Amino acid sequence: MEVILKDHVKGLGEKNDIVTVKPGYGRNYLLPQGLAILADKSNKKIVAENVRQAAHKADKIQGDAQAIADKIGDMVLEIPAKVGETGKIFGRVTTLQLADALASKGIEVERKRISFDQEPSTAGEYTATLNLHKEVKHQVRFNVVAE
Repeated sequence: MEVILKDHVKGLGEKNDIVTVKPGYGRNYLLPQGLAILADKSNKKIVAENVRQAAHKADKIQGDAQAIADKIGDMVLEIPAKVGETGKIFGRVTTLQLADALASKGIEVERKRISFDQEPSTAGEYTATLNLHKEVKHQVRFNVVAE
């Protein structure tokens, strides 16, 4: 019996895979649980079209992420913070501050997609990684300066 998986099934396959299973497994488990649909001619056409559209959408998302990375380029951001006489920061520099600094330059990046390579603890220059897409990562430099 051929079925098209609607979701990942451990030990069987990924979403939109066409797999051959024993009739009892398909009829009594996969179909009632909503994990698969029968692989007839019309369902195969629908899945092929969905896969094609998903690939096109993924390419567009990756292209948008690459455009953001190109726009940032070698930009250096200024992050103001309260700094003591020794140069140590009072409080913390957060990803929210970095996202706000990027937004002020016209670049929208979610703060969840920003991670510090090294936690800023003193005034100076640091780098952060922007995870714009699973295949597009970009390094952005920023200076922590005294307010």
